[in-house]
Amino acid sequence: MKHTIPLEQYGPLATEMANAVAKCVHCGFCLPGCPTYNVLHQEMDSPRGRIILMKSVLEGNIDLEDIMPYIDHCLGCLGCESACPSGVAYGELLSPFRSYAEEHLHRPGGQRLSRWVTKETLPYPQRFRLAAKAGKFVKPVSAVLPGQIQSMLDLIPERIPPQKALPFIHPAQGARRGRVALQIGCVQQVLAQEINWATLRVLARNGIEIVIPQGQGCCGALAMHTGDKLTARSLAINNLNSFPSDVDAIITNAAGCGSSMHEYPILFKGTEFEESATAFSQRVYDISVFLNEFNIEPIPPLTNPITIAYQDACHLAHAQGITKEPRELLLKVPNLIILPIKEGDLCCGSAGSYNLEQPMIAQQLGHRKAENILDTGADAVVSGNIGCLIQLRSHLSQLNRGNGGIRKPIPVWHTIELIDKAYQEEL
Repeated sequence: MKHTIPLEQYGPLATEMANAVAKCVHCGFCLPGCPTYNVLHQEMDSPRGRIILMKSVLEGNIDLEDIMPYIDHCLGCLGCESACPSGVAYGELLSPFRSYAEEHLHRPGGQRLSRWVTKETLPYPQRFRLAAKAGKFVKPVSAVLPGQIQSMLDLIPERIPPQKALPFIHPAQGARRGRVALQIGCVQQVLAQEINWATLRVLARNGIEIVIPQGQGCCGALAMHTGDKLTARSLAINNLNSFPSDVDAIITNAAGCGSSMHEYPILFKGTEFEESATAFSQRVYDISVFLNEFNIEPIPPLTNPITIAYQDACHLAHAQGITKEPRELLLKVPNLIILPIKEGDLCCGSAGSYNLEQPMIAQQLGHRKAENILDTGADAVVSGNIGCLIQLRSHLSQLNRGNGGIRKPIPVWHTIELIDKAYQEEL
């Protein structure tokens, strides 16, 4: 697509943004893979429609305020990149454009408040734990509260696990075969601590020593998602300084965190941190990739066959191109059967803080995904991202309540939780 974007006006990532625009041939192959187009059926809520809108703003032909509702609707799931035959790097246009927009846009007070609350709670486990506990008391009157607040409350589980501090170092069992650092996440520490503990047990069982850097913090994913470049950089710099260099890999067990840490070179392009950000991102591995490439200890066969529906997290499948490794790892469990999910490539509607910012669209996508999962008849659901797990549990529970609670609740596990359960013969 031809453009007249003045590159000198838009900083270090201007070339990447312009290249994404130039590569788009307006073919429409992205439409079936776009969640918002599937829900809203509007051209401006499709990837190619948004590319034209962003191009028009960058060329100075449309006002920023006129297009932001359509840009805000985008989940940033990058399903369009997987579907695109022309190799359009949509994410390299969307993320810098959102940063540009936040520097030049005046949002309504309600939006600013909601974003401030999200930014000041979710990335900080202690604050989020307090907020989640307080939210449980507000839930009974949530119907009279604004939609975004209702969405926040709906995602709080009935039980918040008690805090259990992780060790600084978790030793390998037997002879040490490797040493890694673990990125432990933010929301995950509060709502699903067992994912990190399962990660420690499985790695240790396979001779891996795990270091948990105590200075680490949020990866910056939520700030990146909303275009808050300064906050994202501040959080990322903290991690660049906190993780040790004398480890074989930096392990993440959250797709959104892994994706954002692989974006550090883009986040810091043209700055003094670009080189260190690139070196850091090259050491980041999703737990499924790391273990699948490792000669892991054999897993005991399941007593009876179990079927699972594996839900591809968008920031694994689309952003990082990781689809094969989680399935191959899971199939190392004898007698485990993986069932395909209809529209499996379509986002579940979590997408970082999206289900808080765009609750109506997220609700439709979550409901659709939950129905497709139940249609598989699987015994359990497995995914590799905390946001997906929360969204799936919420919507599977809603469907069950809508049917009078007659279905047996279907368990929703992280990939590493299932591997851990199989090792411990708990399935």
